[in-house]
Amino acid sequence: MDDANQLDIPDSFVALYLVPGRLKPTASRADISRRYEWCEDLANQLTDYARAQHHDLGIDERDVLERCHRGLLDEASGVNAAEAQWVVRRLCELAGWGDAANAVFAQPL
Repeated sequence: MDDANQLDIPDSFVALYLVPGRLKPTASRADISRRYEWCEDLANQLTDYARAQHHDLGIDERDVLERCHRGLLDEASGVNAAEAQWVVRRLCELAGWGDAANAVFAQPL
């Protein structure tokens, strides 16, 4: 069995590849799996950075998340806008910052 088939991809990530009213994602399972792994790794890597920014600069969680989001919106980040939002929400979860991402993004994921 392929390792990718064993990867548990959260519904919140798969939803990034769903067109409203459709059940089939716009990308293959393999592509979604690769993108998920990239975004999950990115969120994990940003967690220590975000915590340090929060502590060292004394800025609140929302400001840290907004800065990270702006950086992820840059084409060089390797993620699209929907993935950038997912990464920031996941970062918030990993950092243990509760619903701080909801203050950055109007609607919950």
